[in-house]
Formats: sequence, C-alpha cells, structure tokens
Amino acid sequence: MEPEIISTESIKPSSPTPLHLKTHKISLLDQFTHHLYFPIVFYYPFNQDTNLSDPTQINHIVSKRLQLLKQSLPETLSRFYAFAGKIKDTLSIDCNDEGIYFTEARVRSPLSDFFNLPNFTTLNCKFIPFDIKELSGSISGLHVAKIQVTTFACGGLVICACLSHLLGDGITLTSFLKSWVATACENSEGAVHPNNDASSLFPQQENYPKEATWMATNVPFLRKGRFVSRRFLFDAKAIANLKTKATSSLVPNPSRVETVSAFLSKCIMAAFRTKFGSHKPTLLSHVVNLRAKAKPPMSESSMGNIVWIANVLCTNEEEELASLVCRLREAIMEINGDSVKSLQGNEGFLNRVNAVKKVAAMCGASQERITFSSWCNFGLYDIDFGWGKPTWVSPVGLDESVPYFLNNIILTDTRSSDGIEAWVYLLEEDMNILELDEELVTFANLDPNPLR
Repeated sequence: MEPEIISTESIKPSSPTPLHLKTHKISLLDQFTHHLYFPIVFYYPFNQDTNLSDPTQINHIVSKRLQLLKQSLPETLSRFYAFAGKIKDTLSIDCNDEGIYFTEARVRSPLSDFFNLPNFTTLNCKFIPFDIKELSGSISGLHVAKIQVTTFACGGLVICACLSHLLGDGITLTSFLKSWVATACENSEGAVHPNNDASSLFPQQENYPKEATWMATNVPFLRKGRFVSRRFLFDAKAIANLKTKATSSLVPNPSRVETVSAFLSKCIMAAFRTKFGSHKPTLLSHVVNLRAKAKPPMSESSMGNIVWIANVLCTNEEEELASLVCRLREAIMEINGDSVKSLQGNEGFLNRVNAVKKVAAMCGASQERITFSSWCNFGLYDIDFGWGKPTWVSPVGLDESVPYFLNNIILTDTRSSDGIEAWVYLLEEDMNILELDEELVTFANLDPNPLR
C-alpha cells in the first residue's frame, strides 16, 4: 500500500498575478497561528456505469481524469493566486506564480484493499504531499499549497489538498476546492472568487509577540509519547438520542456539533480521571468561524484564519452533558459582532493581545486541554469533479514520526450529512481507556469501514 511517486511538478496560474498583488500580507488573525500544512483527503471510487475489467480502458479513463484535474488548475490559480506562491516570511506570501506543488502517485492495489486494512486511518497519511520535516526549520521558500493525486489499480482516486495555516483556515481551502471543481466542470457561475480584505480589516503588527500565539498558549499542553488517532462515528440516531440527554431549558435545541463536542469532552475527562485517580481541571477549546459573526457578515470566501477560540474551563469532577452543552453554547455566543469589530483597525492589535492574555490565564488554571475543530457543513462531500461525489472525506491519522502532539478532535460530516465522524487524537494510554468507555461505545462506532 506504499504509494509510488510518478511525478512532481509546479502548475502555474493561467495568467500572471498583477504587480500590485505580488505580495500578500497576512492579517492580524493569521499572526495568531503559524505555518503548518493541514490536509483534507477525498476518496473517489471508479464509479463507472459499466463494469470495466480491461486495465487498458481503466487506465485511459484515469488518465483523462488526471488531465482534467491538471488542466483546470491554472485558471483556478489565476483567481487564488496566493496558492501558487511561496512563503516569504512570517508576515507575507510571495505571489510569484511559481505554481502549486502537484504530485502524482500510484498504488498497485484496489482502493477497496486500503479500506480493508485494520489500520487504514493511520495509513492515509501516506497520501499527503509533504514530509513531517517540512514543519520545522525555516519556512522561507516553502510552497503555500500542495496537492497529491494517488491512483489505484481499480481506477479509484485519492486527492489530498494541503494549505499552509499561515495563509488560511479550512474554509479558505474549501473555497479553493469548490472553485477548482467549478472550473473543471465548466461552471463559470459556481467559480468562487476569493475575498482578500482580511489584511486591511485586521492589519498585521510587525512586533506581534510570540507569547500571544496559538503555539505559545499550548506549550504547557504539548505531550511527548505515542499519539494515536481513532474515528468515532455518531450516526443520526445516536446524535438524536444524545440531543435528548443534552437538552435543557437554556439550550432547548442543541446542534450536532455542540452535542458531540460536549459528549466527547465528558468521556475524555472521565478517561483522564481514571488515569490520574482524580479530576484534572480541563480547558475545552472550540474553534469558531468569525465570518458569520461579523457585522456585516464577511464573505465565506474571505481568505485567512478568520477564526477565534471559545473556551470552557471544567473544574468540577463530574458535569452533566446538558450543563456542558450550555456552557459551550454560552462561550461560543460570547464571540459576536462586537468581538470581531474589536479586532479590527488600529485598536485590533492591543485587543487581540489582551484577549490572548485571558486565554493564557485560563490555561494557567488548567492541567489538560482538549481542542475541537469542526469541518461540518463545509460541503466537502460536494467536491465532484464530474465523476461522482467522494465516498469518504477525512483528515489524516498520525504515524510514529510525530514526536509530540496536543489532545485534538476534528469533527466532519458523514456522507449522509446527518451524522458526525469525530477524529480523536490522544496519547495511546489515554485512548486505551477511552475505548473502554461503555457509554461512548453505546453511541459511537469505532473506526468503521467507510465503504460499508
């Protein structure tokens, strides 16, 4: 199942970037984060009406699909010109039109064989077009975005798209993917045009302090050891039952994301309590999209890390699910139009630093941290280049090359869009306890095969 690299190339925009746009300044919000490639992986079966068995015919169709992917990228990149550039430094992207990094790889087995492996959620990290070593050292000259397309013997495709967090968040990458699809399908009306106003709305600060960054607030929570990843699938019925338990007079209609986030928090804190013999104060941190919170709302195609973090500090030994949902909803609602406005203009920098100080104080009162990021409602299962929607969309698992990590959870839609797949990243010893949680296994299916 080891992919064989067939070729690597840089695919350039179809038209040059105008001179006045050659340098893309990152915004104040982007300065909170740092360079880190985050991948989204799409799995496409062959999806032909006729059952082709002739390898020559299959290879011909796959070759045409690869050609379509490559030929539609230049026009897409002419709109998303920063994706075709390279990182200049921690404050800017050099939009030099050198091109997006594109890798073609091949696996000599059928895609179904991959899904039948017991550890496929870990092995999918083999589909990413970057090495873990690229996440350390100098960032100058690194590609902003990378793509790898892996073909399988059955004609199936796996497309992995990666973006540096220095340029944007998951919605930024999703906007690019939707625009790429529209170009491939010759749907000019569906082509997304990125909005680059973030750097003027949230002007950067050259002297932004390192202690006010995401990594700085997380240093106390970095854990060394063997981290593992597991998928917990909550179907529509399980979520409906959990919502019943999570409902209260204050939150009469909890969302899917709120319910699953609170439930997993409760289970993981119970695992910590089993491990340590007593409750450890735990900070629950949930990434919140600011685009819809702004007044007036910002465009969903606004590029950048247009997010903030809602935090809930759990000091009680045991807390009911309804109470956790209520506290999470309250923390998210506190991030509103006024919050977004306070980060804009000349006063934005000082307000940002003060906000990070408040988070740092909460971190100081906590001994553990669990971070949630939701990709739900991104429309990732609509990424259809003309041969059908993906069978599965996922982040990537962890392999043993990761020396340290954070307790982290990524929530994604299921293919039917009414369930949630929770990718949970924990130390192996903590995961071993979590997997034995009787209430958790009642509601969630552990690492199910996406083809079934």
